[in-house]
Amino acid sequence: MQYRQLRYYVKIVEAGSFSRAAALIHVAQPALSLQISELEDYLGVSLLQRSARGVRPTAAGELFYREATAVLKHLEQIQGVVRSSRGVAQGVVSVGLASLLGAPLVARFVETCHVALEKVTLKLAVTDSATLRDRLASQLLDLALVFEDDPGVAFTREPLYRQRLYAFHPREMSMGSSVSLHELAQHRLVLPSRPNLVRASADRAFAQASLVPNVVAEVDDYTSLVSTVRAGLGATILPRGELADLGDDIAGPALIEPPLYMTVSIVSSQELPLSFAADEVRKLLRTFIERQVRETQPPGAAWVD
Repeated sequence: MQYRQLRYYVKIVEAGSFSRAAALIHVAQPALSLQISELEDYLGVSLLQRSARGVRPTAAGELFYREATAVLKHLEQIQGVVRSSRGVAQGVVSVGLASLLGAPLVARFVETCHVALEKVTLKLAVTDSATLRDRLASQLLDLALVFEDDPGVAFTREPLYRQRLYAFHPREMSMGSSVSLHELAQHRLVLPSRPNLVRASADRAFAQASLVPNVVAEVDDYTSLVSTVRAGLGATILPRGELADLGDDIAGPALIEPPLYMTVSIVSSQELPLSFAADEVRKLLRTFIERQVRETQPPGAAWVD
């Protein structure tokens, strides 16, 4: 088995087709197919299911993809680990940031990291917290900043602050400054698609109150979720208490009673210790978020001391 075969295979899975992967890594498609065939022969299993629409991994291929990704990530970090032994953080660090933080905050952290850790290259994944935890479990990320309501014990975690959830709604929808779960369940709701940790928190609260919410749409992406609310389709639930980047067509926040909370935490693998560079990024991220919370005092946020 060769390093390039691992790299080629990972690219094919991520691209979803041989032709797209060949274009991305600048390798002729026949040569790429030959390498994967040799890899499958060596392993004695079929790794990919081929169809007119592209390729996707088999069950064995999915397992091999996770392991190959972890190996490639480790190899990518070796140079930085060795050089960091001199006390200067170097190398590539994969960081996940919850999309609920908002693009401006993500951009400011990237800039802060570039200034403070100039020899560290960030590989960012900005998506929902459930996806970030899955990627962390698959060793695709070194660490992640996530919103959690049921932490469990799967990761090493550093809780930062507790954030209350609020209801936001189209301006034409009548809703007071506070809303009970019973009232909220009767409104048209646009909620994140499962699996999503905010959705899980809302589902659990409604179920415990024996309520069936009027969910008219489920949306995967945070930006699309906000756009759907802005278009007037329904209200939503977010772990934030300000309208900074939501737009003029959205009203709120409305306090949800009884209160719902999520905890913002930095999480990392229990099995693999952070590299020196990744730990420096972790410390910088903690300081950055603490400064943001203490200086701006966002509604419903309470720092965990």
